[in-house]
Amino acid sequence: MELARYKGVIKRYFEYLPVSEKTPIVTLLEGNTPLIFSPKLSEILGKKFRVFLKYEGLNPTGSFKDRGMTVAVSKAKEDRQVAVICASTGNTSASASAYAQRAGLKSIVLIPAGAIALGKLAQALIHGAIVIPIKGNFDTALKLVLEISSRFPVRLVNSLNPHRIEGQKTAAFEICDTLSCAPHFHFLPVGNAGNITAYWRGYKEYYHLKKTTHLPVMCGFQASGSAPIVKGHPIKNPKTLATAIRIGNPASWKKAEEARDESGGIIRAVSDKEIVSAYNFLAKQEGVFVEPASAASVAGLLKLNQEGYFKRKLRKMALSGKEINVVCTLTGHGLKDPEIAIKTVKKSKAVEADIKKIAKIAALKEA
Repeated sequence: MELARYKGVIKRYFEYLPVSEKTPIVTLLEGNTPLIFSPKLSEILGKKFRVFLKYEGLNPTGSFKDRGMTVAVSKAKEDRQVAVICASTGNTSASASAYAQRAGLKSIVLIPAGAIALGKLAQALIHGAIVIPIKGNFDTALKLVLEISSRFPVRLVNSLNPHRIEGQKTAAFEICDTLSCAPHFHFLPVGNAGNITAYWRGYKEYYHLKKTTHLPVMCGFQASGSAPIVKGHPIKNPKTLATAIRIGNPASWKKAEEARDESGGIIRAVSDKEIVSAYNFLAKQEGVFVEPASAASVAGLLKLNQEGYFKRKLRKMALSGKEINVVCTLTGHGLKDPEIAIKTVKKSKAVEADIKKIAKIAALKEA
């Protein structure tokens, strides 16, 4: 008896991925994440706009990384590797360790000491990864794993691995399949820049196959204290509370700029204050809980709208009278970094177990 019709991104998009019938598919049924209509954001942008949230936090390990990891680990197993290695600010380590465990491979993770959210660290540890904190930031960790993977028989599974990008592009396919067209604008966070690279590749492939009639404008956002692409040079000590995009020298820098330039889009910076505001907006107005880095896409959307970006851009796009579809990628679940949620909301103090006191705090009146 077939227990589930959906078989994961490799099965769904087999013909578009670098796999064959000989590839042992390692899957946790990643992908197929919801594209949630956002009434509040649509209202803010105006009546012609339809804003959607691609909620990648509902992947098996809670982030978009699973899309690329299913392909990268499947190919590692096909090539008879016995171990995988990655540098990580958290989500990559969680995903790599889970898929490696599923495949029966050893996983080795280098993380910046003291700079990884507890939820993500817990995932890597519980999946049995060899987690090695290093004295340095993500960029230092990435240099080390690059050298290690070149000298020892271990497969690198950071986004420099082309199979990662191939898997991640399936999110663009899903969006087009759901909307029956490509969006007009796509907003997303930019850290190591693999995601904007992957989405753009996916959109271009569907466009060249005539599955869509147009390409979206790609709009990426870095945290202002960690914005090397925006500033035009690496950041030695990147700073932001959005740990997932705290990267000073993105591995896919040039590809991200290509996505920006080819699509007629932008890569801008948003402050931590703007990120937290968008983070709370999503939770309180839309009921969607994301990790702080995810909210950079919505922070960017709100910022550009206030600056009149859409009015200026739409004059050049000949879309008068048409509905404008906008997608914001939300890269990871809020439970990845619960400490930020606790810090940014008002909490009640403990009270006596008394109904009147509870009703008063909750502003309840008897019927």
